[in-house]
Parts: sequence; C-alpha cells; structure tokens
Amino acid sequence: MESWYGTTEELFFADWDHGGPYWLDVNKENYEKFSPHRYVQNWNTPIMVIHGGMDFRVPESEGMQAFQAAKLLGLKSKYLYFPTEGHWVMSPQNGLLWQREFFEWLSNDLKP
Repeated sequence: MESWYGTTEELFFADWDHGGPYWLDVNKENYEKFSPHRYVQNWNTPIMVIHGGMDFRVPESEGMQAFQAAKLLGLKSKYLYFPTEGHWVMSPQNGLLWQREFFEWLSNDLKP
C-alpha cells in the first residue's frame, strides 16, 4: 500500500480508505494491515496478474511486484500485460485475448 500510495493518480480513494498518507502515525496500523507485501510469505496458490500499461489507478509496478514475489516463491504465475490499456481492458481485440487467457488459466488451475 505504501508504494501504491506514492504512485497512484487518484489519492481520493487512498485517503478515504486509509485515512491519509502512510507516514502519519495514526495510519500506520491500517497500512500494515492491508499491505499485501506483508503477507507474501503466506501465498501458496497460482496467481495470474493482468495489468494495463496506462493504468494510473494501480500503476504497473504494483502488478509487477506481485508477479515477481510469486515467481520468487516458486508459485505458478503469469503476467498478462496490455501496454495500451488502463484500469479496464477496453479494446475488443485485447478483450478477446483477456478472456481467452483468463478462462484458460481458470480451466487449468481450478480443477479438483
């Protein structure tokens, strides 16, 4: 959450959800509780990260950090990157690729 706070273009949500910046003592506990990097040691399932290069809400470095952590843990992981998409995949061609990759991932990884 700390690195996201410093890179998102939409501080309204960060400030609303977390009470303001991470460096204020009153917010430290909240940031610690909700920062995914503090729980990486508990990850044990495959992860697929899908990210748009023009996502300014959640900059691509945030997705790359999750993917990198999963790889370093030895988890099955995949990083699907759309350089021209934002927070949502909007173009029809990219949407088809998103659907194909996503449902293939589910098909392979949700089997009992």
